[in-house]
Amino acid sequence: MGKNQSSVKENAIQFLFKYGAIALLIFIIFYFSTISDSFFTYGNFSDILRSISIVTLLALGVTFTLVVDGFDLSVGSTMSLSTVVSASLMVWYDLPLWLVLILPLLIGVLVGAVNSFLIVVIGIPDLLATLSMMYIVAGLHRTYTEGYSIYNNMPLTSGGTAPGQLSEAFLWIGQGQMLGLPVPVWIMLIMVLASYVVLNHTRWGRVLYMTGGNAEAATLSGVSVKKVKFTAYVVSGVFASMAGILFTARVGSGQIDAGAPLMMEAVAAVFVGYSVLGAGKPNALGTFFGAAVIGILLNGLTILNLPYYAFDIIKGGVLVAALAVTYVYAKRKFSKA
Repeated sequence: MGKNQSSVKENAIQFLFKYGAIALLIFIIFYFSTISDSFFTYGNFSDILRSISIVTLLALGVTFTLVVDGFDLSVGSTMSLSTVVSASLMVWYDLPLWLVLILPLLIGVLVGAVNSFLIVVIGIPDLLATLSMMYIVAGLHRTYTEGYSIYNNMPLTSGGTAPGQLSEAFLWIGQGQMLGLPVPVWIMLIMVLASYVVLNHTRWGRVLYMTGGNAEAATLSGVSVKKVKFTAYVVSGVFASMAGILFTARVGSGQIDAGAPLMMEAVAAVFVGYSVLGAGKPNALGTFFGAAVIGILLNGLTILNLPYYAFDIIKGGVLVAALAVTYVYAKRKFSKA
């Protein structure tokens, strides 16, 4: 009897580990569909996908750093800096669209390179290095804007009004539609697919996982661990900058501190994704499903008119549940080995 109970318990934990996140997603969709006619509609799910597109891009950046056994806490600040820079390039300086898209991405590359320098060259632990950069970059973007959000025809502190405006072509990136879906959704899906292919079906992806799994063994195999980590943090910075550009195009202005509240949602999405299909590690598809679980849950709670200040409790509970299943299963697997 004891063995049967133990076997049932083990199978239940294994099932939750492999299919828990997907089962939770299905349950959430079913539950909110039964209590609201407006939930299970094409328009609502289109809005949900649009709403999670920015968080998913941020989370993909964090995913790449976690793959190499790092952690980037500066993605929120990098997104905020790219948000105000992309807006200012059009509104303050009236620059062409191609520069408005490229320059913020270069900022992401720069932040990622500085993070890599602090971690790889100086030897500061990932969390401490990226925490420091989080504050530095946040201070830079507030100093750059003097604490003001950037919008069309805004008054300038030097006198007069801003000469430029956010163009229709730029706003289309965040507000437009293509083939029945919002443009941000297409961008998100393309980036998720590209990240999945890179991490799961390329030599570089295997090198990334090898570095994160055992850096010493990777070095003995001829892998330049420093270069791999450098690349992962640069990729994270670029994804954060993409999120900043998308946010500006979506809201039609450069909001200061735009990335601050989204950073922890991105981290939660990554860790919830650990338990998707039993991956047990950071992965692109899991990150997308994690963002979807959180996005759909918050959308349903909004329809129910739950106070917004209670949302963090729900997000924290989902994250704790996902981590509990992941680490309990990992602990049992390790003890058996």
